[in-house]
Amino acid sequence: MIGADTLIDDDTKDIHMKLPLLAAALLLTACANENVDQSAPTNTADTFMAALNAHCGKAYEGRVVSTDEADRGFAAERLVMHVRTCSEDIVRIPFHVGDDHSRTWVVTRTENGLRLKHDHRHEDGTEDAVTQYGGDGAMVSTTRAEFPVDQFSIDMFEREGLTASVTNVWAMEITDDTFAYELSRENRFFRVEFDLKNPVTEPLAPWGVSD
Repeated sequence: MIGADTLIDDDTKDIHMKLPLLAAALLLTACANENVDQSAPTNTADTFMAALNAHCGKAYEGRVVSTDEADRGFAAERLVMHVRTCSEDIVRIPFHVGDDHSRTWVVTRTENGLRLKHDHRHEDGTEDAVTQYGGDGAMVSTTRAEFPVDQFSIDMFEREGLTASVTNVWAMEITDDTFAYELSRENRFFRVEFDLKNPVTEPLAPWGVSD
């Protein structure tokens, strides 16, 4: 007859035999979680770039949805974005404001995430004195990236007397229905939204780029 003490001994022996396996399983789980956390920003940035690339070659009309008085004239113009050139690492999006074709948003995939730069040119193709400004992105989600002003841009803004811009934060959002571009700083907010459900005719090439 097997006594209760024998059952306890057998159970204890079984637990001791399983402890190393349990410890190994916990270690593997921790490693897996660590890998997920480390890769999340990369995957998020890749998802954002893939969403932009899905619209390659297409153009969309937008409207200013913010209410700053400074943008009244801007909002009266026809606003068109054109996802003109695309790859996994860089997407160039000219932003046409009426007959002004001077602006291109340049989104680049970096080692650590995304970078936004603004390429501003004159009609003859030469660079504006205020150009190539922007910053490296902080991914808020797979659909939104925010880009605090970088040091290169701060130095340029100060040199050109645009001291209000040294705290700029730009943002981009993309969903199934809408692409949005934002600029914000203290006492300043600009946001334009584009309807991704209704492509429009492709605009002219931006200044400095040949068709």
